[in-house]
Amino acid sequence: MNIGTRLIVVSNRLPITFGEQSGRLSMEPSCGGLVTALQPLLRGTSGAWIGWTGTEQDSRIPSALKKLSSESNCAYVPIFLTAGEKACFYHGCSNEIIWPLFHDLQSHCNFDPDYWDVYCQVNEKFADAVEENVHRGDIVWVHDYHLMMLADALRARDFRGKLAYFHHIPFPPPDIFEKLPWRCEILRGLLQYSAVGFQTLRDRLNFIASVRRCLKNVRVRKAGERMLVQADDLCAAVGAFPISIDFEEFERQARDPAVTDESAALQKSLAGCQVILGVDRLDYTKGIPERLLAFRKLLERQPDLRGRITMIQVVVPSREDIPKYRDLKLLIERLVSQINGEFGMPGWMPIYYLHRTLSRPQLIAYYQSADVALVTSLKDGMNLVAKEFCACRTDGGGTLVLSEFCGAANELKSGALMVNPYDAEGVAAAVNRALRMSSREQRIRMEKMRRHIRRHDVFRWCRDFCSQLGAFRIEPIPVPVEEGPVVQSYAASGD
Repeated sequence: MNIGTRLIVVSNRLPITFGEQSGRLSMEPSCGGLVTALQPLLRGTSGAWIGWTGTEQDSRIPSALKKLSSESNCAYVPIFLTAGEKACFYHGCSNEIIWPLFHDLQSHCNFDPDYWDVYCQVNEKFADAVEENVHRGDIVWVHDYHLMMLADALRARDFRGKLAYFHHIPFPPPDIFEKLPWRCEILRGLLQYSAVGFQTLRDRLNFIASVRRCLKNVRVRKAGERMLVQADDLCAAVGAFPISIDFEEFERQARDPAVTDESAALQKSLAGCQVILGVDRLDYTKGIPERLLAFRKLLERQPDLRGRITMIQVVVPSREDIPKYRDLKLLIERLVSQINGEFGMPGWMPIYYLHRTLSRPQLIAYYQSADVALVTSLKDGMNLVAKEFCACRTDGGGTLVLSEFCGAANELKSGALMVNPYDAEGVAAAVNRALRMSSREQRIRMEKMRRHIRRHDVFRWCRDFCSQLGAFRIEPIPVPVEEGPVVQSYAASGD
């Protein structure tokens, strides 16, 4: 990448959370692996991040972001959505069509054609912002399913620059994907990108199979680590790049005395019980009710564990203005109440249920306190909780019980106990095995997983995506260097 080339990141949300405090606008930087990996690149190239503010029009936000941009050598460009756009684009098309369908839960879909119309309109609004802020030779990197039609909107305006896209959620097999009324539009929209990245080889295979099923004149050929997928005059380089975490930062925080003290206090409060931990955002894809039923099965089948184990289930609030999510929250609360009522006894409660957001130090303390981390998603693009748990186990202890339907399963299966989350008896048996596992076996398994995550952290993910897909290359982070060629149907120079 030429030294003057900027990186433009586009995502549904800006990496900033806006709020009100005593009638004044507040701004809090968002944390997470994606922000951690991309911020150095943006600052190193004087780039820009374009995204929705999460609010309707607010005249205070642009000026506040302008001040923040000048301080950080990175421009933050706000997108504002109306209440109607939020309802149809975000809650509607993104979360009532694409999210459930791509997680193999088509029965949750509401294929309202108005949702799709507004989805395309909002992608056009994002395209306006890209056009206003992009310079000749810039590289635009778009993130996730909210913006699958952004490249289509830009190409229709004769935008001929480099466009890269990363798909953070699963991509479904063609038998499920083809239920989408706008399947051809989505596939052609994705092929308008120069480069497309998925979390796993399965996602890449599903995408290619869907292109073959739904489009005409399809050709696929291998070029190094990537596949070149062509349909008519469209061609994109497609690869699999599992996202990860900032391992060193989690490990550093896990060694903080304040965190270790909080972990010790938590363990003391549980009176010596072994801890089974679940940490999830409120979502029906996370398999929380299925996990609770498996825990009930464990208590039924292993009565000697009663009074000796405790399950802590943390549920982070999310999308509770959507009816299915409100119903899910009520179901979880009902199951927790039933299990505690059925098995609880004076001085011991089987399940502690926390419906809240935890701070990073609190979360790490919970990871350190757990004997077993239970990650039983019905379907997940990656699931970083599994990787965070391993990174925080500097003591080498703890056992991970992991759904085979998580993207992380491909990387962590050598150390985790793999389960089918729909199999309550199988999950219960795996947890029972984990609770009785020797310290030596725990350390061997944990070391395998920690070694892999350390080597394949979020910065390596970023480098691999950039270099292997050929959109741009960076070595080392954060300073970008000379770019390689882009395989696409548009001018490789970005003109």
